[in-house]
This record gives sequence, structure tokens and C-alpha cells, in this order.
Amino acid sequence: GEGRGQANWFLKGMLGNLLNPKVGIFYVSFLPQFIPQGQPLVAWTFGLVGIHVALGLLWSMALIGATQSLAGVLRRGRVIQWMDRATGLVFVLFAARLALGRR
Repeated sequence: GEGRGQANWFLKGMLGNLLNPKVGIFYVSFLPQFIPQGQPLVAWTFGLVGIHVALGLLWSMALIGATQSLAGVLRRGRVIQWMDRATGLVFVLFAARLALGRR
């Protein structure tokens, strides 16, 4: 049914984040600088990870809430085509800037 398909998307997203090396690198390289010297490492690490997860959840909920009313418009073929073309143009402009920039 419908609930099972939604669970699959949740699991895919969760596995994608867990298996993404950028997430691990973030936690290993970025978060330790905010742990005060002499404080319990595990407690502070879990606290900072909890804050990161909470902020990500709030951001996702805000994004979903803001775009839910636009879902009908965003699913139109012409809108999708326009967004694809605009995104492609941005990538081409970035590539041109990289190719033509001084090293």
C-alpha cells in the first residue's frame, strides 16, 4: 500500500545519508572543534549531533511545508522543463567560469 512506499523512501534517504562519506567527514572534522577541552567527548559529540539532526529536521519540515502548496504547480510539465533548463544553464555557467578562470 501507500504507507509501505513511503517507508521505502524514508529508508532510502536514511541509508543514503548513513552511507554518504561527506556526512562522516563532517562529523569527524567539523564538530570536534566545538567540544570544550576537558569535557566528556561522547556526551558533547552526541549533543552536537543531536543539534545537527534537529536543525536538519526543522529545515526539512519548513521546506516541505513551504513547497507543499506549490506541489501542483511544480509538477507541471512546462515548469519542470523550465527548472531543468535553468539548472542546466547554471551548471554550464559554472563550468565556463571554471574553464575560463585563472589558475
